[in-house]
Amino acid sequence: MKKIGFVGVGMMGKSMVRNLMKHGFEVSIYARNRAKVEDVIAEGAIFCESVAAVSKGQDAVITIVGFPKDVEEVYFGEGGILANIPGGSYVIDMTTTSPKLDQRIAAEAEKLGIHALDAPVSGGVTGAAKGTLAIMVGGRKEDYEACLPVFEAMGENIVYEGPSGAGQHCKMANQIALAGTLASCCEALTYAKSVGLDPRTMMDTIRTGAAGSWQLSNSGYKMLDEDYAPGFFVEHYIKDLTLAAEELADRGKDFPILDEVLSMYRELAEDGDGRLGTQALIKVYEKKD
Repeated sequence: MKKIGFVGVGMMGKSMVRNLMKHGFEVSIYARNRAKVEDVIAEGAIFCESVAAVSKGQDAVITIVGFPKDVEEVYFGEGGILANIPGGSYVIDMTTTSPKLDQRIAAEAEKLGIHALDAPVSGGVTGAAKGTLAIMVGGRKEDYEACLPVFEAMGENIVYEGPSGAGQHCKMANQIALAGTLASCCEALTYAKSVGLDPRTMMDTIRTGAAGSWQLSNSGYKMLDEDYAPGFFVEHYIKDLTLAAEELADRGKDFPILDEVLSMYRELAEDGDGRLGTQALIKVYEKKD
């Protein structure tokens, strides 16, 4: 496997393209706005004018786009990936999207003799840049094994989760776990301020104990510094939590922490902050204080 098509060269995708090229893959890319990807073109990526063009002649095509509607748009129809990638090739959807949608892609791909995997990631912009992403893979085990060198170029914690859709379900669990962790960081900071503690001293104290977490040590300090630059957009996290809530509703389940945190993030987006990083959740607490 040498030739990779890549659709979705955004904040994370751009670093993933770079890491693929560093590992010797020939990478062709498609982006709606060429001007935004001139840097990776200069570094060796081959620009294609359409999704159809970036799919032709590839050993695999990777997608990491924004929303489920974007996934549908790039995979289906005459100009989509499935209609243009060669038989026997691989499609790897690394978008966080609906498990049902990726199962639909896999079913259609099978009819065409194409191998399909869902492989959402965790680690944000930093993990993408360092090539240390966690990658959660669903699909046939033999297809996962065939694509392992591709995943190893972009990540470190690469895990086969099960059949088609399992990667997305694992990512839903990841996002649910994040919801409570992010909210607890906000509540700890709000409590410290309300009782007169120095919040930075409090953070320095608890981050190495049982309350420590990646979110506390990273997002927590960004909250303190009012640094809301996105490593992961609020609007994308709302999409992920909504997908998780829909999956739970299909199973007759209700998770109160997820629902409450999703409600707060929607409030943040309604205030015009959908393009901030997820650590901006602290703004909702500050507004209530």
